[in-house]
Amino acid sequence: MELGLILPYEGSLSFVEALELTQRAEALGFDSVWMPEAYGTDAISILGALAARTERIRLGTGIVNVFSRTPALLAQTAATLDLISGARFILGLGTSGHQVISGWHGVPFERPVLRMRETIAIVRQVLRRERLEFRGEVFQLDKGLKLLARPVRATVPIFLATLTPAGLRLTGELADGWMPTLFSPEHMDVFRADLETGARAGGRSLSSLAIAPHVPVVIDDDRARARDAVRAWVALYVGGMGSRKKNFYNEVVARYGFAEEARTIQDLYLTGRQRDAVRVVPDALVDAITIAGPAGYAREQLVAWSAAGVTLLVAAVQGKTQDDRLRTVEILAAATAGVH
Repeated sequence: MELGLILPYEGSLSFVEALELTQRAEALGFDSVWMPEAYGTDAISILGALAARTERIRLGTGIVNVFSRTPALLAQTAATLDLISGARFILGLGTSGHQVISGWHGVPFERPVLRMRETIAIVRQVLRRERLEFRGEVFQLDKGLKLLARPVRATVPIFLATLTPAGLRLTGELADGWMPTLFSPEHMDVFRADLETGARAGGRSLSSLAIAPHVPVVIDDDRARARDAVRAWVALYVGGMGSRKKNFYNEVVARYGFAEEARTIQDLYLTGRQRDAVRVVPDALVDAITIAGPAGYAREQLVAWSAAGVTLLVAAVQGKTQDDRLRTVEILAAATAGVH
C-alpha cells in the first residue's frame, strides 16, 4: 500500500506550510499529493506551484468537479500540469453536489454521472490530439478543433470520487483509480458488487483499479481527543453535505449500519444545531472511516486498510501545529514501510 497526502481546500494552511508538508512527504517516499477544490482555494493554482517545487511525487486533483470547467478545459489543464510536472499529474474528477454546483457556481446539478462519463471521453480524446467531434447527450462538439499543445503523455490517469451505485459502476468501467470519501475498510462489500459490474462492462478485472480513499488521520496518544479532532468533519459530511432528500455521504454511512445515527446527525445539522450534531457522532463511526489515535493504533489500522484492498491511502493529516502535521507524516511513512 502506498501513501498519498491530501491538502486542505479551505485555506487553513499557508502555501509555505502546504509546500513544506508536500516536500517532507516526497522525501519520505509518499506516492502522491492531492489538492481538493470546493469554495476555498482552487486546486489547479496550488498544484502548479507544487509541481515547480517538487521532483518525484505525483500531483492530483483530489477532486475537481465536472460542472465548473468544460471537458476541453479539463483536458488542457491536465496536459499543462503534466508538462509542468514532468508527467506526474493525476486527474481526479467528481460530480460534487447541489450546494457547490448550483449554490456556488450557479450551474444546474443535472445528470451528473452521464456528464462525468462524457467528460472522461472528451478529455481522453483531447489528450490524444484527435480532432474534437463528439455527439453526446450533454455535450455536442462539431468544429473539429485539435489541441495545439503536445502533451507529455497521450493519457493521464483519471481517478473518480464516487459513492452512488451508478457512479461506482462508471468508476469500475472507465477509471484508473477510485477515490472515495467516508470509506470504511470493514464495509468494502457495500461497494464491491457495483465496482465489479463496471469492471466487467469495461472488459477488465477490479484489480486494475487503484483503491485510494481520502482518510483523515490524527496521531494522538489520547484516543478520545483524537476522535474529537475529526468528529466535526464527520458531522459536516454526514449532516451538512446535501439536503434531506439527497446526501450521498449520509446514504453510504446508513449502508454501513448507522442509519439512525446518520438521520439524527442530519436533522441536527440542517436545523442549525451543528454543535449538537458533532456531539452525537458515535465513536464507532469515527473509527470506521478515519484513523484517529496513538501511533501504534495507526500502524494497526494501516494493516487493516491494506488488507481491505486499499492500494493508496490518501491521508488528510490533522494537527494543531505544523510540527504536529509533519510528525504525523513521518509516523505514517514509517508505519507504512512494513505494510504489504
